[in-house]
Amino acid sequence: MSGRPGGVRVTLLTRTGCHLCDDARIAVARVAGDVGAEWQEVDVDARADLVEAYGDRVPVILVDGREHGYWRVEEPRLRRALAGGRWGPFPT
Repeated sequence: MSGRPGGVRVTLLTRTGCHLCDDARIAVARVAGDVGAEWQEVDVDARADLVEAYGDRVPVILVDGREHGYWRVEEPRLRRALAGGRWGPFPT
């Protein structure tokens, strides 16, 4: 997964029955809504390449096709990434 298909900035990789995925979905929707970013959710189990790449390391957050984080959404860090700021844990 790379680039920005159809303007989508954030891709949330999830799987059914994952409680962390449920939490991540809420956080991603909140942040994306606040900053006006498009986002999509993709079930890793629907694609063998994603199962191979991510296994049990879900949820995974991709920003502009690049892995941003996994397991937990760090909302301030995601906001910075979507604003074009630094990807790391510290503010710019």
